[in-house]
Amino acid sequence: MNPKKAVVLLSGGLDSATAMAIARKEGFAIYALSFRYGQRHIIELDCAAEQAQANAQEFRVVDIDLRAFGGSALTDEIDVPKHDSLAELSHTEVPITYVPARNTIFLSYALAWAEVLNAFDIFIGVNALDYSGYPDCRPEFITAYETMANLATVAGVQGKKLTIHTPLIHLTKGEIIQKGLALGVDYSKTTSCYDPAPNGFACGHCDSCLLRLKGFDEAGTTDPRPYTP
Repeated sequence: MNPKKAVVLLSGGLDSATAMAIARKEGFAIYALSFRYGQRHIIELDCAAEQAQANAQEFRVVDIDLRAFGGSALTDEIDVPKHDSLAELSHTEVPITYVPARNTIFLSYALAWAEVLNAFDIFIGVNALDYSGYPDCRPEFITAYETMANLATVAGVQGKKLTIHTPLIHLTKGEIIQKGLALGVDYSKTTSCYDPAPNGFACGHCDSCLLRLKGFDEAGTTDPRPYTP
């Protein structure tokens, strides 16, 4: 019997790698989807390719240049904010590392591929606890998008429900890492840094690095990814 198919949005980071491991554990055949969207941390695609090679039936990288709009430190000539501790992060403002409409766009591509594959499941590693406050990582957004997807597709109109899985959405970074380690995720093949050095070493001071380091500390283990001294 052929396993059911799932499109997994795979960034190359620890969250999406863990989401993919969960999808595999649940018996899905993985169709991994990444994006070359003009991000400054393009090295994440090397990590995504390594992860997909070990876990996916098929891996595709789609080119969409969000630099055409900019508006983010990841896609524009804007410095990535650096901090010495998590206490310095704002909890009231959406940070400049937010890429406008990114998850909406990524989910739309995943939805299109799912239709072609005759798949009814999409996995995305969004998290609403230890995250930077991005609006498109909230449960309300995912619920609304899933409703739209089931109105906008042939399968949805025919009564075949598409589900967007967010297995990490209510977990802390520490809990995500513990779950991933239990599933055999190799976190040395993930990167989270928004402003890595040319050799791939993480900066250790951007929002994403600080949240990642906090997670490994909470999980009682050491991050295997190298950091710039």
